[in-house]
Amino acid sequence: MHPGESLTLLAPLSGPIVPIESVPDAVFADKIVGDGISIDPISQTLLAPCDATVTQLHAARHAITLSAAGGVEIMIHVGIDTVGLKGEGFTARVSQGDRVSAGQALLEFDADLLLRKAPSLLTQVVVLSGETSAIVERASGVARAGVSRLMAVSPRRRAGGEAPRASSAGEAGASRPPPRATVGVTSALVVVPNPHGLHARPAAVLASEAKSFAADISVELAGRNANAKSVVALMNLGAGPGAELRIVGSGSEAARAVARLVELVRSGLGEDLSAANAAPPAEPERAAASSSTPRAADDARHVHGVSASPGLAIGPICKIDPLAADVDEHASDTEAELARLQKALRHTRLELKQLVAASGKRVEQAQIFSAHLTMLDDPEMITRTEVAIVEGKSAAFAWREAVMSSCRELARLSNPLLAARANDLRDVGGRALRHLVGGGEAQAAPAGSIVVAESLTPSEVVRLADQRVAGLVSVLGGTTSHAAILARSLGLPYLVGASASLLAVEAGAAAVLDAEGAVVLLHPTEAELDAYRGRLGARKALRERQEAAAGERAVTRDGVHVAVLANIASADDARKAVRLGAEGVGLLRTELMFFDRDAAPTEAEQTAAYQEIADALGERPLVVRTLDVGGDKPLSYMPLPAEDNPLLGIRGLRIGALHPALLRSQLRAILAVRAPAGHRILLPMVSSLEELREAKQVLEEERRRAGSPPVELGVMVEVPSVAVQADRFAAEVDFFSIGTNDLTQYTLAMDRTHPRLAGRQDALHPAVLRLIDRAVQAAKGRGRHVGICGAVASDPEAVAVLVGLGVTELSVSVQAIPEVKARIRELDAARCREIARAALDLGTAAEVRALLAPGARPG
Repeated sequence: MHPGESLTLLAPLSGPIVPIESVPDAVFADKIVGDGISIDPISQTLLAPCDATVTQLHAARHAITLSAAGGVEIMIHVGIDTVGLKGEGFTARVSQGDRVSAGQALLEFDADLLLRKAPSLLTQVVVLSGETSAIVERASGVARAGVSRLMAVSPRRRAGGEAPRASSAGEAGASRPPPRATVGVTSALVVVPNPHGLHARPAAVLASEAKSFAADISVELAGRNANAKSVVALMNLGAGPGAELRIVGSGSEAARAVARLVELVRSGLGEDLSAANAAPPAEPERAAASSSTPRAADDARHVHGVSASPGLAIGPICKIDPLAADVDEHASDTEAELARLQKALRHTRLELKQLVAASGKRVEQAQIFSAHLTMLDDPEMITRTEVAIVEGKSAAFAWREAVMSSCRELARLSNPLLAARANDLRDVGGRALRHLVGGGEAQAAPAGSIVVAESLTPSEVVRLADQRVAGLVSVLGGTTSHAAILARSLGLPYLVGASASLLAVEAGAAAVLDAEGAVVLLHPTEAELDAYRGRLGARKALRERQEAAAGERAVTRDGVHVAVLANIASADDARKAVRLGAEGVGLLRTELMFFDRDAAPTEAEQTAAYQEIADALGERPLVVRTLDVGGDKPLSYMPLPAEDNPLLGIRGLRIGALHPALLRSQLRAILAVRAPAGHRILLPMVSSLEELREAKQVLEEERRRAGSPPVELGVMVEVPSVAVQADRFAAEVDFFSIGTNDLTQYTLAMDRTHPRLAGRQDALHPAVLRLIDRAVQAAKGRGRHVGICGAVASDPEAVAVLVGLGVTELSVSVQAIPEVKARIRELDAARCREIARAALDLGTAAEVRALLAPGARPG
């Protein structure tokens, strides 16, 4: 496609043409992925709209990306939420990398099946390369596949009428940053109304809008100016709340551009200013706490957070850095390096756009990745890279240096939110760097180090544990995240919610991680190190005594046996739990095997995993909880409908109603297990008798088909309605397992992931204790056993009140088994009952904690 020419896209399907703004999915309707057109198909073979190369064929075969002449990139997405079908109903007729001609069949789909299993068949044809291409003509009416002209796409023009140059690789090159506009249109002063100033998201909105005009535009603040089309330059201005800006433009569309950008700034650049003005701003993007203790203030040496996994560690700081890679500094072939840069940016751009599309209707998540897209295409950063390449640097080295330079500029800003956006830029830069260096192994951490990262995934926690690190600290994350759960099971001290300033601490700096005190101590003195080493020694000696006695039963001093079981996620957990004295498994979190995958595990894979766990337990009981995802635990390959509050929506057992095949497959896999001591099935997030009865019917149908013996069925008591109706539920199930994490958040109406509310959650709140008491009494009245599998069961200080309420089974994190058993042996059950009665009459969680404090607790 030459300058001035347009690319014609033919209709890939037959059917009525629908404006993309009318598509019932905000990702497409709001053009987060890109501009385009939708078709309501009456044909079932998707045709190529033009001559192109297949650059991406999604594993679910519902979406395909094409690269056409002039660097025009087109994504065709069949249906809404069809990624969850995992390829069912789709047949690909091409492969990634194929060259296709206009009208050639790309894929076929079963429209009847899709209509039954997906919300809509609407198919979106989206131009991804919106930075360099624009739709200049759109069709309407009814399209005929391979015949009708659907749209025309032309290169965007710059100020002065020039079309963007093409790179040596034939792809659209990055636009150069416009010089400061010296003549043209200048706005009056406009005040930034955003409570956090011009941070990443509003800056991305401003830069994205500026790029749509054929004009050179700059933003001025206190004598400094920034390229309005560069999100990094805009953030570098450091424009805080109330900053007074001028917008200056020159070129054919300068007047319209300046007026539009002034309007955008005044309106808040997409942020909800009414909500921001209603309450003081929360600390940005911090972890959800679960401690009722107020957070201490940070200083130069003490960085506080929230304890996600207890413990103490001494060691050097190791930072997990997405920009850490071995790269050659110099390169001799400038054109080849420029082409490598453009190819890496293109792949990263597609990767981010696919993440936006995969966000479904989770608009906030999509906005984050959209902001990352804008950072990736930052013209000033790309120009720095290209200049360095021309001067003889390799593409990887030049890109990394440009990103790190921009990060340093952001980190120097006085506005903490803007400074924290340097971490977003490191993430974006790291994505592109991985493409430049061809992937590679994940960054290793030295044994004995304290790992500091912006966030940690479950797979990273496992990998770091294998590398024998001493402890973990992250800026993001929560105490009930899967990363935290794994850290507790692996015995790794883990602090979440630390200040982003910790990411600026030099690697190798000496530090102490006191996860119980919820603090990182930097540059400790010798006296401080001696004190912490003394604590470590005492902890080690106590732990050795507890582990030596872990094989003994946990019996109170007056003869009450309390079974201590384990919360696990794998066979390795099961073997470790047995070694540490677990009397069985009270909670197998099956959902953890569904994460970090492109598709759900097969029935055979599940059965094999469950059987390995049962074999490891031998004669000990096993409780298997069915898939508990949704809400704060989404699966990338199983998109869920958009919800204003996912924690009150489709999650837990309700997933089974939405995806019945998934529930039935898992139940068959569980029924196929042969456990010497038998196994029980536990249903999560039950809220009504109707939900329970429907699940019981499904289980019975699958049991009869399999010819399996009857299996005990229980429910999680984690929704207040179940606790209130515990007598009715006890009549229909074999056991209760009380999930205090969710029961607490629903009882107190506090989202446990909310950065301002989560710190006030405590499972020892008297309201929660009363619900636990109600469930225990109802279970006893029916002769059902009842246990607790929430995090409070692993809290040694809480054990007394739980025993006093009549709980006779505690399912705890693997590492907590010896300590909890030791604590039970110190208790007198009669005295615990007195404490529990007193706790039920108290008014606050803090009062209950005081009642259980070491000086007052029962013995």
